[in-house]
Amino acid sequence: MMEVKAGIKVEQDQRYKRNIQLAGIGTEGQEKLFRASVLLVGAGGLGSPAAFYLAAAGVGRIGLVDNDEVSLSNLQRQILHATPDLGRPKVVSAGEKLKALNPDLQLDLYQTAFRRDNAVNLVKNYDFIIDCTDNIPARHVINEACLKMNKPFVYGGVLAWAGQVFTVIPGKGPCFRCVFRETPSPDAPTTSEVGVLGAVPGVIGVLQAAEALRFILGTGELLVGRLLVYDALSAGFYEVPVQRDPLCPDCSDREQN
Repeated sequence: MMEVKAGIKVEQDQRYKRNIQLAGIGTEGQEKLFRASVLLVGAGGLGSPAAFYLAAAGVGRIGLVDNDEVSLSNLQRQILHATPDLGRPKVVSAGEKLKALNPDLQLDLYQTAFRRDNAVNLVKNYDFIIDCTDNIPARHVINEACLKMNKPFVYGGVLAWAGQVFTVIPGKGPCFRCVFRETPSPDAPTTSEVGVLGAVPGVIGVLQAAEALRFILGTGELLVGRLLVYDALSAGFYEVPVQRDPLCPDCSDREQN
């Protein structure tokens, strides 16, 4: 029988030693991570680094939602996938890498699009949601479902040399639609048209993972009401204060703490 130390197996004690040593985590915090669950909507440029770091940190249960297959153009930034994975479902490819990293991980794979007819059922059983999608309509669906089920989530977006991230806690501060009310016009630029530096979704995905970990641990200050913007050309970060919209169609009828 494996020796157990303060509720954590000795093997786990070694795997997560750098977490446990950290002020604000310790053994109690690591056990919180073991018990936590996170759903990532998207297993691409943002989902890859976010899922990797959550699995490495010891989050006990991770769900991946994606209906896409790995293509050659993905490999410039989607680090959960490799050349032999071309043509394979992203959730399957990603799941293999995450289990190889952390065999103790409970992994839920959903090879489906995230839609209004399945959104609530997908988010309801997770503690925290990470929006790793690449289009505003899908983000609006995530926002609606998370507000309905009172689930916190973190948004991340990238384009060209820049990225941005902020966190939504239902009942506290603005929701996604408070900030991004309308769907962009059809001629708005996209990454498929103007490109994206591969490292940018890496930076933003790691920030999303950090938000999830801080929420689970109950420590630090989340990006609620604060849009954090990263500019890779200047290597700079800056914050934009964002406020709740009292006329928001998604959250205007919710009481704020």
